[in-house]
Formats: sequence, C-alpha cells, structure tokens
Amino acid sequence: MDTGNGKLRVVARNSPLSLFQVKEVFSLLPPVAYSLTGLASFGDKNRDISLMSGDLAGDFFTRELDEAVLSGEADVAVHSAKDLPYPLPPGLELYCLTEGGEKTDALVSRGHIRLQELPAGARTGTSSASRKAGLLELRPDLTVVSIRGTIEERIALVDNGYIDALIVATCALKRLGLEARIAETLPFRTHPLQGNLAVTGRVGETALKAVFSTLDIRRAYGRVTLAGFGPGNPELLTVGADRALRNADVIFHDDLIDRDFLERYGAVKIGVGKRKDRHSYHQDEINELVYRAAVSGQNTVRLKGGDPMIFARGREELDFLQSRFVTVGVIPGISSGIALAACTHIPLTHRGVASSVAFVTGHSAENVQIPDADTLVYYMAGANISNIAGRMIAAGRDATTPVALVHDVSLPGQNTIFTTLGELRFSVVRYPTPLLAVVGQVVSFENGNVRRQHVLVTGTACDAYDDGRHAVTHTPLIKIQKVRDCTLHRLLREEIGSYHWIIFTSRHGVRFFFEILDEAETDVRVLGAIKIASVGKTTTLELKKRHIFPEMESATESAGGLVEYFRENGIADRRILLPRSDRGLKYLSDELRALGNRVTDVPVYVNTVNDGAAKVDLSGFRKILFASPSGVDAFMRLYGALPEGVLLVAKGKTTEDELKRHIYDETFQNLQGNSGNKG
Repeated sequence: MDTGNGKLRVVARNSPLSLFQVKEVFSLLPPVAYSLTGLASFGDKNRDISLMSGDLAGDFFTRELDEAVLSGEADVAVHSAKDLPYPLPPGLELYCLTEGGEKTDALVSRGHIRLQELPAGARTGTSSASRKAGLLELRPDLTVVSIRGTIEERIALVDNGYIDALIVATCALKRLGLEARIAETLPFRTHPLQGNLAVTGRVGETALKAVFSTLDIRRAYGRVTLAGFGPGNPELLTVGADRALRNADVIFHDDLIDRDFLERYGAVKIGVGKRKDRHSYHQDEINELVYRAAVSGQNTVRLKGGDPMIFARGREELDFLQSRFVTVGVIPGISSGIALAACTHIPLTHRGVASSVAFVTGHSAENVQIPDADTLVYYMAGANISNIAGRMIAAGRDATTPVALVHDVSLPGQNTIFTTLGELRFSVVRYPTPLLAVVGQVVSFENGNVRRQHVLVTGTACDAYDDGRHAVTHTPLIKIQKVRDCTLHRLLREEIGSYHWIIFTSRHGVRFFFEILDEAETDVRVLGAIKIASVGKTTTLELKKRHIFPEMESATESAGGLVEYFRENGIADRRILLPRSDRGLKYLSDELRALGNRVTDVPVYVNTVNDGAAKVDLSGFRKILFASPSGVDAFMRLYGALPEGVLLVAKGKTTEDELKRHIYDETFQNLQGNSGNKG
C-alpha cells in the first residue's frame, strides 16, 4: 500500500464516468490521499465487439484493472459493480459495495421526444441485450442499433443524427451532470447492481479493506441459507437445518414440505413450490424473492426437499445470489434417493451384486439417460416410467431386471410396488409426485421378502402372474368368440397362395386362425412360402405351439414395432393378411398400405364386453393388468375411472396409449371443471 509518498494507488477505466466514480467513492470517506491511474480495459480497446453477443468473457471490462491489482501495481480498483466478473479472479476480493444510485434506464433523444412519440423505424441505440428486449416489447416497430463508447460518445451519435434515440442508465447521466438530456425514465427491469460501485483489492489485506468498510452496504444484508429438509419425514431434518430455521426471519419452502411442522418456527413462511405442470413461482421469480429478502436485511432460508444440490437447482440459486454479493451457506439434506435404501431395505450397493449406483432425473421424456451403473435411481420418474423402461431395454438391459417404484419415501404412506423393466415398458403409473424408481438386481433382496402383491387381471388369461409372488384376482372384462362368417374359409381355399405375409397381432388371432384352417380342411403346408410376423412374445409362444416360428417379432410388442420393421426393410408391394379381432384398430392396416402394400383385414374372433363381470374392491391392488384396448374400455364402463395409487400394466403400446387417452380425458375434464368453478 505504501508507495513511498503515502498515497493509495487506485486504478479505474479511463472513461470520464469511471474516473468520476473514483471521486465519488473517496468523497464518501474520511480524507484519504490517493493517486489515480486510468487504464483502457479489453472492452474499451475492442469496441468492434458487440455487447449483445452473449458470449463475452466475464472480465471484459475489468481484466487489465484486475491484473494491475494482482501484480501490485495498484492497491485497489474501482468498478461499476455490474461489470465485475463472477466469480472474482483468484486472489481478489470485494472490499466494499456502495449504495446504488437510481436503478432505472433513461431515454435520450433528439428534441426530447418520448418513446411512444418516436416514429416507426426510428433507430434506437443500446449496448445491452436486455434493454433491446425491453425496448422491442414496448415498441416492436423500432430499429435497434448496437452501439459502443463512452456516455458522451453515445450521446454524440444522437446529436449528429446517426441514431434517433439512446437508452442509457439514469445514474450514469446524473453522475456526469447530464440529467437535462433525459427525455423520460423507462419502465425496464434493470440489473440489480446497476448504479452500485465496487472496490476490489487483494485477498488478505485486512487493514486496506477496513478503509472501505464503512461504505459496504453488505453489512446490512441478511444471510441466505440453502437447506435440505430431507425426504419428507421431519425426524430426518439435520441439526444444522433446524438451527437455520430457528434463526430465520423468512423461509421460502418447497411444496412437498410438511407445513404443519414448519409452524414451530417463528419466521414468515412463503411457499414457492414447483411440481409437474403446477408452478406457483418460476425459478427466476424465486431467485428474485430470496435476493430481495436478503438485501432487506432478513436472515433467509431457502428450504428444499431432499438435498439442495441434488436435482434441486441449488447451484442456480447459489450463483444468482453470490454473483450479487449475498453471503450464502448450504446445509445438506438427506436426498430421497439415499433415504429410500434405508426406508425400503433395498441396498443400492451390495458386495458381489452392485458396486456402483447412479442418480438420474426421469423428468425429461426426450432426454432419458441410462448411465453405466449397476443400480440406477430415477427421480421424478412417474410420468415417463414406460419410456424409461423401453429405452433401457433397447439399450441392452434385460427385460426381467427388477424395479421398485417408491412413493412418499420416509412418510407414513410410503408405498412400494415391485415390477420389472419388461412389465413397465407399457405401464402407466397413477401416483402423485414424488415417485422414485430403483432399477437393478439389488431390488431382488427385498421383493421376495414382502407379502405377495395383489394383481387384478382383466384379460382372458392370467398365467403370466402364476409365479408365486402375486395374489391374482382374475375378472375377465371381455369375451372372445370365434367369428361365424366364412370369409377366411373362402380365402384359405382360393387365395392363400397369393399372400406374402401373415401378421398375427394376438394369441387369439393365432388360435382361431388355425382352428378355421382345420375347419376348412386346408393343409398347413399351404403356408410354407408365406412369411409370418408376430406382434410380441405371447403371440410368438402361441405360434410355436403349432411349430410355427415367425420371421420377425415386434421389438416393441406393438403394432408400431411391426410398421417400423416393414419401413426399415423397405417391404412394399406385398400382399399381407391380418387375421385379427373384429375391433382391431385400423392403424396397422393404414400404415402398411401407406408403405405400398395390399392389406386384407380378416376378423377371426369377436371381442365383446363381458356383461357378467362383477366389480371388485380396487383398494387392495398394487397392479391392474390390461391385455387390450377393448379391455381398457370395458374397465371404464364398469368402474367409471382408472384408480390412482396403482400400477396400470398394459400388454403392448396400443393398450398403453388407450390407458393414457382415458387419463388425459379425465385430467382435461377436471381442469375444465376447476376452470368453471372459478367463474
């Protein structure tokens, strides 16, 4: 600090505004002798670089000043606070943040014309992308011009006619004594540090930092704590989080946190939860609320479910606050993905079985990640669980891999459903959030120890669940009967030799096709030159009983998989026979015809509602199995709605789509009803 003449060495940018800001800082202090050096920053030297590019280095306007302080050529640097990089370069710290001036933007224009009076197409200058956005929101008909330079140079562009108007910080004009040029103050949202000045210096210079301490407005700031509440059970709250909550003036909490428990704390409580399709606040609004509470002097806790740094946007909030020089502490919480291991007794790792575990978000259906780990724990997986399972199987995971779906981890209503990837591939989970999915062999340690899971089977067969681990209730909701007409008889006698493919879309289609083949006294060898396609494993097994081995089996156990096979292999101009239900969807026929094939739909069985089916109490079931879209429709006729808290298992994509259609219709009707109630 001592330069030999007792003066403090100060460095700033060499613009008139920057040099004035140095005088402003020292005018607020007891007399301090200092020498001032003005430097051109990288941004000052490279005026050809637009500030709207969005990819500027954080130290665009501070680099040379930082280097001067770090090298010892200067003791402190004075900056516009909003120009500081985040984080500050290693070795530097903020000595003080001064009280800000007026935090508005102003319009400078020829003839003092106001914004709404500018003619359409008027050239309006700015160096800020946010100001450009604000301007075009109010006046989309204006032409925005990117400009650079000192305040005086920018105003000169207005005076010489290069631009018609200019947007500039109100505080900058007032500092330079140019407030007479303000045509009007604009209603833009500005940077929170606009107008604040910052003094930076080397880390560890305690005496030097103390010189500026009286100017530091951060002394009046409150502290922010990002704290994890844990998985939901208040008994799992950490001692540190409890202490922070007791000392808080205001608590911003997530939606899933026990509000009754929070009543023991005297702070103001504000719910800012975000759940799927229902946000009380957007993230930028939450950031701003927490920031405003802190700068107003309130000790603030941002309370998050689980751990604040695991799928909780904790780092976003940390960066938002720290870049605005708010002190932030982080207290970990027990993440639900960790808690479920203890709460369900499913070890996430186990010697000889699983030596690695990965935590994955299941929130995005389009960007499902499948890490190379023995155990995978998917957060927020409920809405996309069938997609996740399908992607994992396609990536090589065995369809028999066990899965546990866990709802309300650690809470009294905790519920676990044991299933497999294969079963989940076309399933719909009707659980409210949060739902976690554990995938891996470690699930097997527990799924054999629990009581048998009750399953309701609504199709015509229930052998798939005759494995000793399920208590099966079989109430077939549809009846299958062979058709009475003789269309297939005639076709088998007269045309079968002209077909290139037969596609079977159900085991019933296989069974009745071969029964009719026998009735028509047609030798099975007439099928010798015809290729056989199967919609899935159950259909293939029925074919193999007759020593028929299909040329292909749909990889997705759906009509979509059949269509994709024909498309990828360029199969066109073929005669295709579809022996199927009288209620078979037209999707498969239409798609195959669109590829240039000639398709014959032949009903071989009739699918009708089983009017004799009795309703059962659904409350005890963990799974309900649907074998066909018609079974879903029959269920809706009998029960009126699909139950929540149950795994709805579909045998194929078409049936899954039918389940989702009914759920969508129900959700839409509920939304319409709620909207009507508001009126």
